[in-house]
Amino acid sequence: MTKKKGGGSAAPTQRMLRVGEMIRHKLAEMLTRGDVHDDVLASHVVTVPEVRMSPDLKLATVYVMALGDKDTDKVIAALERNKRYLRGEVSHAVNLKFAPDLRFRRDETFDEAGRIDALLNSPRVRQDLDKG
Repeated sequence: MTKKKGGGSAAPTQRMLRVGEMIRHKLAEMLTRGDVHDDVLASHVVTVPEVRMSPDLKLATVYVMALGDKDTDKVIAALERNKRYLRGEVSHAVNLKFAPDLRFRRDETFDEAGRIDALLNSPRVRQDLDKG
């Protein structure tokens, strides 16, 4: 058995990825069909780009984003209010020993991509790219 160097977190296992994807599909399906009866969720188009599982599969971090990135905080609050119902439905769809606890977070992938684009288009970087 080898120890991991650096102390960083391990890459997700195939099982973690598979369970996360199954949960993502179930939540996205429920939100698309309007299964969750909440005025905030009914008035927004919500996407679930990613679900990350803890190694013991007891915690699912669900990354969500409202269309146009409007009122994402309100959407997350609505999901938190309905967490018990969502967890129950997910546990029926995903056959696990324990129903994972759901934790909702704002997806910041597009913000990060925009920040990287801005860095690449900055005059200082542009100057280096034009030389090459």
